Amino acid sequence: MTSIENEAGFAGTAAPGLQPRRALGKLPRYAAGKPPVVVEGMQSFKLSSNENALPPLPAVLEAIRAQTAVNRYPDPMTTTLRTELSAFLGVPAADIVTGAGSLGALNQILAAFAGQNDFEAPDEVIYAWRSFEAYPICVGLAGATGIQIPVQADGTHDLKAMAAAVTERTRVILLCTPNNPTGPGLSRNEVEGFLQAVPSSVVVVIDEAYQEFVRHPDAVDGIEMYREHENVIVLRTFSKAHGLAGLRVGYSVAQPLLTDSLRVSAVPFAVSQVGEHAAVASLQHYGEVAERVQGIVDERTRVIDGLRALGWRIPEAEGNFVWLALKDYSQDFADLAGQQGLSVRAFGTEGIRVSIGEPEANTRFLELCAGYPHSPGSC
Repeated sequence: MTSIENEAGFAGTAAPGLQPRRALGKLPRYAAGKPPVVVEGMQSFKLSSNENALPPLPAVLEAIRAQTAVNRYPDPMTTTLRTELSAFLGVPAADIVTGAGSLGALNQILAAFAGQNDFEAPDEVIYAWRSFEAYPICVGLAGATGIQIPVQADGTHDLKAMAAAVTERTRVILLCTPNNPTGPGLSRNEVEGFLQAVPSSVVVVIDEAYQEFVRHPDAVDGIEMYREHENVIVLRTFSKAHGLAGLRVGYSVAQPLLTDSLRVSAVPFAVSQVGEHAAVASLQHYGEVAERVQGIVDERTRVIDGLRALGWRIPEAEGNFVWLALKDYSQDFADLAGQQGLSVRAFGTEGIRVSIGEPEANTRFLELCAGYPHSPGSC
C-alpha cells in the first residue's frame, strides 16, 4: 500500500480496491420481470412478475390515503396487523412475525437459523430447483450453502430426494407450494410424510405466497402443519392475492420456540404504517378479495384449458401463473411475446412463466400459443 494525504490533510494508505464478501461473486443477481415493450396500436400487458392486475380494493386505497403521519416511525411490532391476522387465521398473535413481504420474512428466518457458523463447514439449506429465484441469493447472503434438488419432470418437488439430502449440517429446508415458477403444489399427505422423515431439529419453511389461489382439494395447509409440528414455519404475503406488492407486507407463523429467535433477527420497522393499515383493511374486506381471486382462478382455468386444447403439455398450475417448459425456445418465445405487447418471464433455457393477467392479455397469449411452432411434443 502507498501512503497518501487527502484534500482534507488526513494521512492514510491507498488500497488496491474495496473488497466485497467473496460470497457475492458466486451469487446470481435477482432478475425482476421486465415491463412490456410499447407496441404502436396495441395495448401492452405485463405478465412477467406474478402481480395482481387489479389495484387494491377501494377500502384499502382509502386506508392508504388516511395514513398521513409518515414522519413517525411505524409500530415495530405491527400490533394492529398481527391482532387482525390472529383473528383471521385463528392463531396466537405472538406466533406471527411480520416482514417486508414474504421475502423479508424469509431473510429473517435464514438470519436466525442458517449461516456461516463454521468457515470450513457452513450450514446447509435445502430447496427444490427450479424454484423461487431469490432462494439462492438469500441463502448465500446468509452465509449458508444452498443444496438444490431438481424438480421432477412434472414440475413437482422431489421430496424423497430432498429428505435424502439432509445431513448433520442441514439447518433449514424450503418448500415452495405452489412452486414458483413451475406451478404445482404439495399435498397434505406428501408434506406430513416428509416431516416425519426429516429430523425435528431442522426448520422446515412452507412458503405459501400463492396460497389463496390453490384449489386442489388435497393441498397442504401450512397453518395446519405449524400447529402439529414445532419445527415448521409458514410464509405468507399480501403481495399477490391482496394486490399490495408495492407496499411489501408479509409474515411468518411459527410456534414460540422459533418466533423467540425470529423476533431477534426481525428487521426493525420493516413494515410501514401505510402497509400495515392497508393489509388490515384488506383482511377486513376479505370477502371482496376472495371474489377477485376467484376471478383470477377462473381466468387461469380458461388459459389452462385453452393451452391443453391446443395440445400444449403444462404442469398443474395452482398459483396465478402457468409454466411452459420451452427449454431452448424460451427466449425465442419471450421475444415473440414482446412483439405482441406481452412481457413474460424467461428462465434461461428452462422455460417461460406467464402470469395470469387481464382477460385481453390472456386471450392474446393464447393466440400467440396457437401459432407457435415449438409447442407440445418437442418441449
